[in-house]
Amino acid sequence: MTTADTHRLELTAPRLTSHRALTRGAVAKAITEVAVRPMPIRMRYPDGSVVGAGGPDSPVLEVVRPRALFRRLEAHPKIGLGEAYMAGDWRAGDGTDLAQALMPFAARMGELVPKPLLSLRGLVDRAIPRHQRNTLEGSRSNISAHYDLSNDLFAAFLDPSLSYSSALFDPTRPVAGQDLHGAQLRKIEAILDAADVHEGSRVLEIGTGWGELSIRAAARGATVTSVTLSAEQRDLARERIAAAGHTDRIEVLLQDYRETTGQFDAIVSVEMIEAVGEEYWETYFQQIDTLLAPGGAVAIQAILMEHHRLLATKGSFGWIQKYIFPGGLIPSLQAIRDVTRESTSLRVERVQAFGADYAETLRRWRETFIARWDEIEHHGFDETFRRMWEFYLAYCEAGFATGYLDVAQIRFTRQEDR
Repeated sequence: MTTADTHRLELTAPRLTSHRALTRGAVAKAITEVAVRPMPIRMRYPDGSVVGAGGPDSPVLEVVRPRALFRRLEAHPKIGLGEAYMAGDWRAGDGTDLAQALMPFAARMGELVPKPLLSLRGLVDRAIPRHQRNTLEGSRSNISAHYDLSNDLFAAFLDPSLSYSSALFDPTRPVAGQDLHGAQLRKIEAILDAADVHEGSRVLEIGTGWGELSIRAAARGATVTSVTLSAEQRDLARERIAAAGHTDRIEVLLQDYRETTGQFDAIVSVEMIEAVGEEYWETYFQQIDTLLAPGGAVAIQAILMEHHRLLATKGSFGWIQKYIFPGGLIPSLQAIRDVTRESTSLRVERVQAFGADYAETLRRWRETFIARWDEIEHHGFDETFRRMWEFYLAYCEAGFATGYLDVAQIRFTRQEDR
């Protein structure tokens, strides 16, 4: 494969049209400097001038090509920063960790744009492209664009369980001394416990990953139906299930959750709701409600944002949607409560949040990704892809470390079963 299939980046500064062409990035530069000036960082230009309130030990954001950076920000305010990093227009300087450089921005996300300019949001926000809608066909395309990149890519930086979701560390012990693999297994056992999975349970897993959750459920004596839209994941999951000796208990189907039939005592889904899309949240939970047997329980692990942030951003197209997760949208806990209350008999019974654990998980993924880049590169990925994934992992880490994002395991039961 070639990375041209996975991203579309103009490495030269973008050409601007209409009124934006007249400013040549000057407006974006002025707004950026106003935002950065009170921050505990140093934004350093090639001539040595510095903007920001950071001291000698503060993170350094080194602007390599100012003109290109600010023209990108002016052309695409929600996409330009990431594209500029991919192109090398800026970098973390003086040994600064990339996530540390992004954290001051994540912590002030709602305050970056001056209030008088917020009313102009509609002039710069781009609508999510219609081809990214999560229809049956659209979902297959969106999932394939990320999860079918290469099993070798994911195996290079994930732990041996191939868990591509937040680990759950033991809060009674220092995180630094805990193994990521152990924390991932702890997460899996926790969500199986939340769904009351035990010997004899009929389990539906929506979003197979690479099979570890199904294997752990089968080890408890459950029978599992797992559905995925990624052919690469399905094939490797089946191999791992066979190696674990559980082919008699686990069926992995290349199938949309909307096409699934049957009755299940437990339904689990780990960080899959983010790929559903707001348009289909009601369908997703109604289908779960239909498939859940009387007396059953549901447990999902979901990335979350505050409801007011969801309302402000849900209709606009961002860097993550363009380059990493097409069709993706992070819900709020309130949105989940509202949809299930209004459209299903499911009710949220328990929420266990652990956002700081996701920051640590992402930090370790990025550390391993960088350390093993020479190996990853041999699978057909180029330097632009490397910068894209470094930015993606650091960007998300900053979001969880500052509380802009959270993650939780949420247990649902039917109202009448309580």
